[in-house]
Amino acid sequence: MMAGPLSHIRVLDLSRIMAGPWCGQILADLGAEVIKVERAGAGDDTRRWGPPFLKDKDGNPTREAGYYLSVNRGKKSVELDLKSKEGQDAVRALAAKSDILLENFKTGTMDRMGLGYEALSKINPSLIYCSITGFGLTGPKAGDAAYDFMIQGMGGLMSVTGAPDGVPGGGPQKVGVPIVDIMTGMYAAIGVLSAVSNRGETGKGEHIDLAMLDVSVAMLANQAMNYLVSGQPPERRGNRHPNIQPQDVYPVSDGYIVLAVGNDEQFRRFAAVVGRPALADDPKYITNAARVENLEELEVILKEALAVRTITEWVDAFAEAGVPSGPINTVDRVFEEPQVVHRNILRDIPHPLGGSLSQVVSPLNFRNAPLSFDVAPPLLGQHTQDILAALGLGE
Repeated sequence: MMAGPLSHIRVLDLSRIMAGPWCGQILADLGAEVIKVERAGAGDDTRRWGPPFLKDKDGNPTREAGYYLSVNRGKKSVELDLKSKEGQDAVRALAAKSDILLENFKTGTMDRMGLGYEALSKINPSLIYCSITGFGLTGPKAGDAAYDFMIQGMGGLMSVTGAPDGVPGGGPQKVGVPIVDIMTGMYAAIGVLSAVSNRGETGKGEHIDLAMLDVSVAMLANQAMNYLVSGQPPERRGNRHPNIQPQDVYPVSDGYIVLAVGNDEQFRRFAAVVGRPALADDPKYITNAARVENLEELEVILKEALAVRTITEWVDAFAEAGVPSGPINTVDRVFEEPQVVHRNILRDIPHPLGGSLSQVVSPLNFRNAPLSFDVAPPLLGQHTQDILAALGLGE
């Protein structure tokens, strides 16, 4: 029995790539038993999405891609041929004893195999069944395949990400991580756990229809409301915040810092630190709305003031004054950041091939139900024999 608040929950994870597996990993981190069903002989597509690949104890590359290793911690792997009667029967047997099922096949695929919600809910009426697709189970694009990159474009995220046209490097940009996949996995976790809570009151299972495009639109958040309130589509502004200023990336004597002044009092303290205290009483900058309206003029003043000191000098000075700022760390420097080190979010866990595997673990910290991170992403089919034998199924 694993530690964590979900140690009483079993999850049947039929998903692959990123969104569904991200949800499964969240649930595994929280203590659930997560059984990952993979295509016999091939496994999850992300196993081959490299380089880089994990190196074994002798320094030789394995077949375990970094992409796969980022999203399958804490699970058990079972190889099945879902096109065969035996594979389908095994899924039915697993679903009968599971609390949650995750799947991200194209719309209609699970129904054609006799493994859709209607069929499995007859076997297990309390099953929480989550279908994750690119466009949802209904609508003109319901049957289409999708990937994170294209959804970032279709859902409007790329229209507000990147520098404006006409400046060096201008043009739409995707986010540097598969953010729609990750947020879809987060929404899936919220959805299935909400359904589990409701099941505790009603005794009934649930079918959740979750679309990546819907998630991408929901993620527009303040940018969507900016449009709905004003009638003007938001434009790409690079690192400039559309509603709060000064919030941008600013050059200093040895590089760049991120400055995130969030209110008028913080701006007053900021102005004092940079040696321009009069700015806080200037009618053009005294309020956030005024600063947004007069940003171009303010930017000239701030860039001149900030150019005279180093990243460390400014970050330390702003921290002492309670003004949010920070460096732009490369990924290697992230793991050297003292606060990140203190929070112990990077852990080494045993791996059957690599000996040890570094993992960025869950950011959730529970006092009364602590989480455990000691099970590496499984090898393909690592647990097939044990799990099927426990169900009374032969080879």
